[in-house]
Amino acid sequence: MSEPLTKVDSAVQGLSSSPPKETKHRRASSSANGVMNITDLEAQGIELQIAKETQHTGWKINTSPSTVEEKDMLKKLLTTPPVKKIDLHFPLGLEVTARNMKGVTIKDALDAIHKAFKKRADDELDLPYLAGFEWDKEESWTRLVVHLRKDAGQTNVGGGKKKKKGNADE
Repeated sequence: MSEPLTKVDSAVQGLSSSPPKETKHRRASSSANGVMNITDLEAQGIELQIAKETQHTGWKINTSPSTVEEKDMLKKLLTTPPVKKIDLHFPLGLEVTARNMKGVTIKDALDAIHKAFKKRADDELDLPYLAGFEWDKEESWTRLVVHLRKDAGQTNVGGGKKKKKGNADE
């Protein structure tokens, strides 16, 4: 039993048998340049601007966002400056979060809303159409208030002409 050891036991010797690993710097995130965290914006006092295209989507909240007529609108950023995530607050208390590391787009916001309402039937929704978003910095800097309405409203921008009745004398 008094044979010489052929292997060095690192626990006995107090040495590591493998060289120490170099710790590589982990990539921060896949976010694009200029995309901010909403809490950083609040700390710096930078105000948000909401894309005006959200005010006239004519989109029904329990249908897929792909049903929106203007597909190009979905690719636009929801806010300026772009943010990684933002909470969307409904007047009755429901809150959903839209996220995108490259900047939350209108489609990301509609997807988050759709996920919450996709299982609801049309007759369950009192106000089924999106009227737009509102940012109220006094109430909460980090969230947008979602406004809904009963009908789709005007989906095209611009004044529509009123139709004349058949008889002008009536």
